Amino acid sequence: MAGMLPNIFLDRRAALATLGSAGLGLLAMHLTPAHGGEPQGEPLARILPKFKEASCGRLLRLLREPGFSGQIPASDVKGLLETEGKRIDNLMLELLPLARTYSRPPISNYLVGVVARGLSGALYLGANLEIPGHSLGFSVHGEQSAISNAYMHADGGISAIAVTAAPCGHCRQFMNELSPGGDIQILVQGSPATNLSTLLPSAFGPKDLGARDGAFPVKEVDLNLPKGMSDELAVAALDAARKSYAPYTKAHSGVAIGTGSGRIYKGSYIENAAFNPSLSPLQTALVALIAAGENHAAISRATLVEIDGAAISQRSVADAVLRAIAPAARLQVVTVTKTG
Repeated sequence: MAGMLPNIFLDRRAALATLGSAGLGLLAMHLTPAHGGEPQGEPLARILPKFKEASCGRLLRLLREPGFSGQIPASDVKGLLETEGKRIDNLMLELLPLARTYSRPPISNYLVGVVARGLSGALYLGANLEIPGHSLGFSVHGEQSAISNAYMHADGGISAIAVTAAPCGHCRQFMNELSPGGDIQILVQGSPATNLSTLLPSAFGPKDLGARDGAFPVKEVDLNLPKGMSDELAVAALDAARKSYAPYTKAHSGVAIGTGSGRIYKGSYIENAAFNPSLSPLQTALVALIAAGENHAAISRATLVEIDGAAISQRSVADAVLRAIAPAARLQVVTVTKTG
């Protein structure tokens, strides 16, 4: 999990004063006025002081969209580059304070923001996530968050990632699964750009366990719901399970969580050759929920779809985490068979 450089960001006290509380997200905290009227862009300008007014306006419109999910589409990235007159590397680094507003670190109080660049040209925001009272192993590092965001948007891959300090070993291993060639560019303020292969020499990866390719591009497996089951949460969880990456256990799985707002967030299981950096489907779905500006407390129900009789199950950890963050939420578990 990347660290924070004080010369780029507000310190934590100032950040909390500006944002209200860590991790509630700009969409929820600042972009919806309390008493009607148009949302104000002034808080965004404070968070991104190096951006021109027109660029803040573009980002504000994007963040206000009902379906916003942490992705800055390629067309908007192009517009920002033209308005700002910046190189893409500098744009990504200067967007880090925005990404950091989505940090949820109730244990460490350590806010991290990450921006990943997809092969599509889109940018993906990510931030660290911790589960109060739960195992530290369920934490999602900022790099994992941004990359899983790109994965759930079915981008073709990741070409670069901007972080506040060199990624930790956990994140280097996770990134290696997505780019076994080690060609992801790592951008850190004040340091020359470097490739993942330089930070992770002699890497252990997919080929060491017999997998021919990494997680990108996203592939689909043939799974089907039990006959007669067609509720929207189960259908969404099935879609996530079909897109999951599980070359080592073959335990494809997906989660869909529904909130009081009526939105549904999907998460696919993303496996890793080193096992521990793997992301559970619930972790990936929570990244999507936070990127949209919603809170854990908004979760009302969840559905897990996984293969019957697989080597591992996501049920126990999904149940434990939901009880910690949304105790009133109901977890439905649907087992399926792989037909292909």
